[in-house]
Amino acid sequence: MRTTWPVVSVVAISLLQVLGVVLGGPLLLGLMRKVRCRLEGRIGPPIRQPLLDLRKLTRRERTRPDQASWIFPFAPLVLVATTLVIAVIAPLLATDPGFGWSADLFAVVYLLLIGSVALALGGLDTGTAFGGMGASRAMTVGALSEPALLVAVLALSVPAHSSNVPTIITRSLSHPLWLATPGRLLALVAFMIVIVAESGRLPVDNPSTHLELTMIHEAMVLEYAGPDLALVKLGESMRLAVLFALFANLFIPWGIATAPGAGHLALGLVTTMAKVAALGVGLASFEVAVAKLRLFRVPELMAGAFVLSVLAVISALVVP
Repeated sequence: MRTTWPVVSVVAISLLQVLGVVLGGPLLLGLMRKVRCRLEGRIGPPIRQPLLDLRKLTRRERTRPDQASWIFPFAPLVLVATTLVIAVIAPLLATDPGFGWSADLFAVVYLLLIGSVALALGGLDTGTAFGGMGASRAMTVGALSEPALLVAVLALSVPAHSSNVPTIITRSLSHPLWLATPGRLLALVAFMIVIVAESGRLPVDNPSTHLELTMIHEAMVLEYAGPDLALVKLGESMRLAVLFALFANLFIPWGIATAPGAGHLALGLVTTMAKVAALGVGLASFEVAVAKLRLFRVPELMAGAFVLSVLAVISALVVP
């Protein structure tokens, strides 16, 4: 029987999730940069450096191309807003957040897609060669990764007989053997490949490069400056934190708050932070050991993720 959560607890969970994503996203990037620097033999900037960069950008002058329309400044707002909606409805810290009934996995995927499309339109709106090139490449990667993500979502939904994220997590906690089934493991690998592609990390994209022939995301946002660039960087870091938190709770759900109370919520907060930090450290360590793929090899990686997702669905339908 499902526990009825007090309204105050539900509101507090949603607010805490939003605050955690807004602050935790930049700190997650700072942690990943620190790990990479340490593994490469450098000291590196402090973990809070992305927050300091955001503060610096908000104080700078906002510049926009002369030929850009209202789409250019509107795109970063859409990126941040869609991520905040996911932070409100998704079960990041507890299984019953505010509006959790609307936290459908397919809806979450399309909210992420809206942010990506808005940013691509902002890059196209500049009318520059770099903006068009980056937007074209980003949409190509998105068109290849989104089907794999949707099929992986379907594989997760089959055992739970629902695509609602809180329901999937709750039923996974009730049936822990589901987490070790072949379908769940295949979906896990496909989901992680899609996260790497959607967040522009190695080996799909290099977030620290400014080489014309290899840029994807950086080329798309090259014309942004000041507060607009701060919103873009904040939105991207928030998306990565949200994706990591969803990944951790879908495949390693233990520790998430399943009952109301400050103690349960504190445990959920600490556990989620630990799991997201561990995923960030793991991805940063992986990035040090790999090189960026050529752009024409990225479709092969996305095709592999799609095949794994299809196999995950078949396995979920065949294996009880």
